[in-house]
Amino acid sequence: MQANTINDLSSTIFGESLLFGLLGKLLYADLDKTWLETLIREDIFSEAPFGAEQVEMQHGIELLQRWANENRGGLEVPQFKALQDDNLHLFIGLNKVLAPMWESVYFSEKKLIFQEQTLQVREWYARFGLQAERINKEPDDHIGLEMLFIAHLASLALQAIELNDENKLNDILQAQREFLSEHLLRWGPVWAKLVKQHAATDFYRGIAHLTHGALLAIAETLEIKMPKEVTL
Repeated sequence: MQANTINDLSSTIFGESLLFGLLGKLLYADLDKTWLETLIREDIFSEAPFGAEQVEMQHGIELLQRWANENRGGLEVPQFKALQDDNLHLFIGLNKVLAPMWESVYFSEKKLIFQEQTLQVREWYARFGLQAERINKEPDDHIGLEMLFIAHLASLALQAIELNDENKLNDILQAQREFLSEHLLRWGPVWAKLVKQHAATDFYRGIAHLTHGALLAIAETLEIKMPKEVTL
């Protein structure tokens, strides 16, 4: 490959790694007031490192920037409680989980977790030397973990570029295409739409738009035809 092509590709993949890594952690980790305040202080939500041209991405950045600006002085108790309440209603549920975070739920007739998709995703992780942190205690097909997996593959692609290993790079990019087509692109946009519909805070609405935009952007970058979405 030519130097300019490699540099452009490396820059794109680096941005992808940053964005999917951030979203994965935001979706998978417990709410952490100190870390969120650090993100606000470092102005993390001022721009998108990947997929900035996507309308969904732009709307997500706008919402998150507004949320960040409103909390520049620190997350006060009412504001942090609003995030906790939103998280509870969306992802844990009082009577009904409004936006389930596990892939299996979207493909199981009875909306169950730990189904076929869980094991398929586990096999994908193992193929690249990974294992879910809470294996057998929590489903491996959590949207945050799947986003982190894409970020991990992006980091491997960057390593292949540094080593000038074009075959390895092509293998990693193909793995991303296959995993996205078989899993994340089939249900991630539906999850994002549910969050956009039900979220009560700019923070989670923004995260949903950002996630949707990231998925649309990576599908375009890797030239993946968007698969038919499931209905929940």
